This record gives sequence, structure tokens and C-alpha cells, in this order.
Amino acid sequence: MINSRLKEACGIFGIFGHEDAARITYLGLYALQHRGQESAGIVVSDGKRLKGYLKMGLVPEIFNEENLKELTGNRAIGHVRYSTTGSSEVKNAQPFKVDYFRGSLAVAHNGNLVNTNELRQRLEKAGSIFQSTMDSEIIVHLLAKSKSATLEDALVESLPKLKGAYSLLLLTQDQMIGIRDPHGFRPLCLGKLNGAYILSSETCALDLIQAEYVREVEPGEIIIIGKKGMHSLKPFAPARPSLCIFEFIYFARPDSHVFGESVYLVRKRLGRELALEKPVEFDLVIPMPDSGTCAALGFAEASGIPFEMGITRNHYVGRTFIQPSQASRDLGVKVKSNPVKDVIKNKRIVVIEDSIVRGTTSKIRMRNLREAGAKEVHMRVSCPPHRYPCYYGIDFPTREELIASSHSVEEISKFIGLDTLGYLSLDGMIKAMSFPKENFCLSCFDGKYPVK
Repeated sequence: MINSRLKEACGIFGIFGHEDAARITYLGLYALQHRGQESAGIVVSDGKRLKGYLKMGLVPEIFNEENLKELTGNRAIGHVRYSTTGSSEVKNAQPFKVDYFRGSLAVAHNGNLVNTNELRQRLEKAGSIFQSTMDSEIIVHLLAKSKSATLEDALVESLPKLKGAYSLLLLTQDQMIGIRDPHGFRPLCLGKLNGAYILSSETCALDLIQAEYVREVEPGEIIIIGKKGMHSLKPFAPARPSLCIFEFIYFARPDSHVFGESVYLVRKRLGRELALEKPVEFDLVIPMPDSGTCAALGFAEASGIPFEMGITRNHYVGRTFIQPSQASRDLGVKVKSNPVKDVIKNKRIVVIEDSIVRGTTSKIRMRNLREAGAKEVHMRVSCPPHRYPCYYGIDFPTREELIASSHSVEEISKFIGLDTLGYLSLDGMIKAMSFPKENFCLSCFDGKYPVK
């Protein structure tokens, strides 16, 4: 990823019917850490009460043997977060747990609501008092306001009021509920482990705990899991499918399946299409690790040019490298990735990236490649230019901060310091997918938002 990394709203994981639910959830969150590095939390139920532990930081920093031992119960939900709506502080960490007239309830949310302000103002005027700035808390207040006899009925009444992207996990004393919005923006899958049911943002979490993948939760589906098993309902009116295509390009782990498709294979196909569309004379294909690796493999295969790991990424860099001056900011970029001089010296190289956002960090990286001896530096990007912000759970900057919104490809190439720059076309990107164009949300590329 060029420049400061994009952030996804979060990852969610839940399990029902396993005696070691908290530890299994810990492992699931560990596998989903790439989806959020700001805070993490786990809430468990023993059938009588809900108990949780959540904190700012990474999953292995937060949880240990001592606090996991306190989280007793055979059902649990967990959450890793990066804030898109709601400030970065512990009161906004999830799962969000409340006690209300139906009992106790915990909510974990992946996505972003676009009618947050409208709903919050309406609820506050009706007497609701909010404890956080998260859009996720609105869901709890809507359920609490419902006069329906059961939580299931309250969900059917309340969820149609939400607009935007949401994959949700809810936990009560005796039920775990998984929900995917009618457009299906964010992924959510169903698995099983020795009779226990699992819901997860990605299948890589199922692989880690050796669980069986069952299927995707369908857009607009509510899955309710209790002592008597699982049942499903679809109370929403039909909506246009709007799968987030950026899950394939960048966010999901390459070893995952999202929306029923292998992320690794899609990224390789993106690289092949890129090689066909934007050929260039060069000696080596080099990925920008780690997000450009799969596309670079496809690019190298299609072009017949050798693939080399010409840039090494430091996987142990802390999240808060202090950068008070330009000199230290430049050093911060080198700390995170460093050219392999013996590989790239006197070579014409093409660097494969998944996207360009602001373009500032890439400028430093390309300069470092030239200083390491590269004869020519070309770049190919495995998606079209990002010209519009995302409102559905990805922390894309404002349009003014997106370099492609106000600069041509030639201007971006000159700013970064490249010999040539080429982006994959929108049609080429869709060609690499197994779904038709109409099934995807492409708003960050074309500005056509499926939900206003």
C-alpha cells in the first residue's frame, strides 16, 4: 500500500457452543488483526450473564492467560477495530455491551452507517443517552426503543431503519445472531467446529482454528443461533448487491475467501490483466510488500519477466513511529521497507502496487529505489485511480486528499518520481472478478454511491 495504510472499520468473530469460547475467539481475532489494529474486545456468555474485556491495542497485547481465564462461557463474540465513525478511545472499543429491559446485549459491528446523524438526533430527542460516539451504539438504542415482544421481532422492526454497510454480531445470554446488510457491503461467513457454530469476517480465522467453512451469510440475512440450533430469516426488501471490491484488492488476507471467492486467485488475475493492459520494457517485477505480492506474481507470469522480492518489509515496526520532522518521516518509511540493492542495481524495474491514495510515501520509496541503483523505476497499480471517498467502512481520505481526484496519471507519475505509471482499468478490474460489475460497490472509483 502506498503512503499511510488504509484502514478498514473492523473484523468480527463469534462462536456458540464451545467450552473454550473465549480462547477460540482470541485466536479468531488474531487471524483478523489486519482488519483493525486500534482496539480489540471479547464478550462471553455463560447462559446467565455477559462478561467482557476490551482495551486499546493489538490482540496479543490485550489478552493473556489471566484475563482469558476470567471470560468463562461457551459462547462469545469478539471485535478488532479501527475507527471510521467514532473517535479513537477505549469507550468506543467493541463489542458494545448494555443491559436493558430484555436482558444483556453485546454488539460487534463491521461497516459504517450513512444516516448516523439523522438517527442519533431522533433518538436523543426521544430521550436516549449515548455513551459513545460510535454509529454502532445507534443499533442498541433502536432495539431498546422497540416494543416488540422478542429480540428477533425487534431486529425485524429496527434494522430497516439503518442505511449503509453493516455486518453485525449480537450476543445475548442465550443467543448469538449474525446479520449482513441487504446490499452485502462487508463479508461475513458461517463455519462449524465440533458442533459449535462460528461467524467470522473472513475464512482465514476458520482455517486457524481448523473449523469447517459452511457458507457465506447472504446479504439481508439474519442468522439466529441458540440451544436448539440455527435458523435464518430474510426480512428485508430486495436491494442491489454492493460487494466491496476493495476487499479483494487490498483488505482481506490473501489466504481468505470473501464473498465465496479466493482472494489470492483474484489478486493474481488482477496482475495478469494489468500486464496485458499496461505493458512496459523492464528487467524485473517487484511487489510492494505485502499487499502487491499476489498481483505481482500474476503480472510476472503474464509478462514472462522474472519476479524478485526487491523490497524487504520490516514486520516488527511499531504502530506509532514518531515522525516530528521531514527527515524522521523519511527514515520512518525506510524503517518499514528497504530496497535489496543487489537485486535492483542497474535494473529496469516495475513495482506492482494495489493502490495509490495520497502518493506522499510512495515518493520517498521510489527515491530510495533509485538511490539503491535502479536504472528505471516504473509502477503498475492493480486497480483504477481512487478519486472518491468511501462512506461504507473504509477510511479513505476526503476527496481533496486523494491525489487522483485532482491530478492526471502523468502528473502523479511526475510527483512520485517514476519513469512511467499505469493503472488497471475499471473494465480490466471487473474482468478479473467472478461476479458481474452490477454486483460490486465501485463508488471509490466512479463516485456512484449505491446508498446515498
